Amino acid sequence: MTDAKDERRPAGELEATVMAALWAAGRPRTPAQVQADLASDLARTTVTTILSRLYEKGIVDRHRQGRGYAYFPVQDAPGLTARRMHSELDRDADRETVLARFVAQLSSDDERLLRELLESGEQ
Repeated sequence: MTDAKDERRPAGELEATVMAALWAAGRPRTPAQVQADLASDLARTTVTTILSRLYEKGIVDRHRQGRGYAYFPVQDAPGLTARRMHSELDRDADRETVLARFVAQLSSDDERLLRELLESGEQ
């Protein structure tokens, strides 16, 4: 029988939770402040590790605050999603096929929106 604490969270769930707390705060937060904002059972050291990894990935930035750091998001949620989409696209050598299959699987509303964005040159 597995203990609830032995069950693993889905990949990226902790990072997403921490990012949500940073976006909601709207200002730089220390690991202890993020931990308090989350109101969960995560240890401060776990939150610190997550923030450090997000910093190494370039998803958050930080500045000195006392003996530690305060962290803040580099992008908003849509910007981060776009970054992930680019990362996935960059992983495959056959970019044309990946894009073609992506577009083929778009809903008609998303396809229309994409056409409008491409035609208007908006980003």
